[in-house]
Amino acid sequence: MKKVLTYGTFDLLHVGHINLLKRAKALGDYLIVAVSTDEFNAIKDKKAYYSYEDRKYILEAVKYVDEVIPEKDWGQKVKDVQKHDVDLFVMGHDWEGEFDFLKDYCEVVYLPRTEGISTTKIKEDLNTIDSK
Repeated sequence: MKKVLTYGTFDLLHVGHINLLKRAKALGDYLIVAVSTDEFNAIKDKKAYYSYEDRKYILEAVKYVDEVIPEKDWGQKVKDVQKHDVDLFVMGHDWEGEFDFLKDYCEVVYLPRTEGISTTKIKEDLNTIDSK
């Protein structure tokens, strides 16, 4: 069985997220999604609309996702790859090169992002609507 792993905050789930999850799952048999915890987001100076538990629950309902695990710190990726016997690590192309250190442990692939959509853009659009 080929295991695939990806990471993210996955706040305000949108078509870009679904495209990434669908393409990641198509590269293997079992997709593990590591989701940033609220505590880790605070360290990254990020604030998610939904709590970690809600984001985990939403992702568990997506048909492409087989397992959701918490992302608690920057340094856990190697441990996660080893612990879960991961064959392939997948991230969006905007992270190109950032996770090449994992190539000693598994294959690393950077997938193209869905054009015109991001959580940041959604939040900006909502702020624009709200200010009118």
